Amino acid sequence: MTQLKSEFLNIMLERGFYNQCTNLEGFDDYLYECEKTGKPAVGYLGSDPTGDSLHVGHIVPLMMLRWFQRCGHKPITLVGGATARIGDPSGKDKLRPFLSEETLNHNIKGLQKSFAKFLNFGEKPSDAIMEDNWNWFKDVNYLEFLRDIGTCYSVNRMLTMDSVRTRLEREQPMSFLEFNYMLLQGYDFCVLYQKYGCRAQIAGSDQWGNITSGTELGRRKYDVELFGYTSPIITDAAGKKMGKSEGNAVWINEDKLSAYDYYQYFRNIGDTEVGKCLRIYTDLPIDEVRRLENLQDKEINEAKKILAFEATKICRGEMEAVSARDTAAKTFEQGALSENLPTFTCEVGCGILDAFVGIGFCASKGEARRLIKQGGLKLNDSTVVDENYRLSAADNAQGQIKIALGKKKFGIIKLN
Repeated sequence: MTQLKSEFLNIMLERGFYNQCTNLEGFDDYLYECEKTGKPAVGYLGSDPTGDSLHVGHIVPLMMLRWFQRCGHKPITLVGGATARIGDPSGKDKLRPFLSEETLNHNIKGLQKSFAKFLNFGEKPSDAIMEDNWNWFKDVNYLEFLRDIGTCYSVNRMLTMDSVRTRLEREQPMSFLEFNYMLLQGYDFCVLYQKYGCRAQIAGSDQWGNITSGTELGRRKYDVELFGYTSPIITDAAGKKMGKSEGNAVWINEDKLSAYDYYQYFRNIGDTEVGKCLRIYTDLPIDEVRRLENLQDKEINEAKKILAFEATKICRGEMEAVSARDTAAKTFEQGALSENLPTFTCEVGCGILDAFVGIGFCASKGEARRLIKQGGLKLNDSTVVDENYRLSAADNAQGQIKIALGKKKFGIIKLN
């Protein structure tokens, strides 16, 4: 690929963020003109508030938006207070459960907290803003929407979109409600264009169909070229989508996951993923990334420590990153238990299954039972073999009990 003119797109290509663009040359011209004149380009990233925190799987497009802002451009984070009431069918086999108004409001506040960890919000020209598409959909007249927007879409083309086609190929039912989703997201793009001059949508590759529904609507109804830019889905060496850890999401917000566990997720990345993750999940200069990704054998562990520290620093702040790094060093290098390890307090007689669920190492007692059968759980360095075991004062060592999941996840149980 030839060298591009805009700083943002050159960074995207260099760091591995490029998957697809509706018009790469046109987007490059638009960004370069904005960078040259000092007038920020405007781009947005959308997230439906189906949960109260983003997780590591959401960070890739969020880091793209972070670089977008660092290049002097203005990011918009759009929460789908309206579209969450429908549910994006992309990658889904069934209709999402409907959420209450109270849950949606709670989740939106959680997403705002997640976004603020990666972007600067405020009143400056390049400061981020957050919008909720419920603000414009709540008063939309259905017949007017069908007449003004629905006539711009071809059902024939909609049926070829991955989100629709794959559901039909698997013979999974798709409601007319879900079928409308791409119209709503396309309309979002055009509202943001009219309101803020937003001409770019940045997202993961699974959103391509929804993005192009917006660029097509912009061309047909408003005679403007809008741009869609997507990142690849980041996977590990086994082809598994990153962002999951032992079946549990690696959450961004601290009330969902400790800084230590966040740090450990990146510390335990596979050797072949280190370079890719340094490029995607940190702000380190690309020359430093190249140096680190070329380390071999035992030295690769030093690169993993830097990756974990830098990723945690962005998400949780430098103090939390230092604390997590020191806790890991004390636990794994010095063989001691740190007071910053995950802790669960329970009564004498607490079942071993309850302890592992309570501390968050297992999502359910069923999962804990399976891990016990596999020899994956330890109590005071001894493998747990009895799923009915109950903790007693005899398990206490200096006032605390050491538990472990595998070789890399440790915690402390305290008995009342």
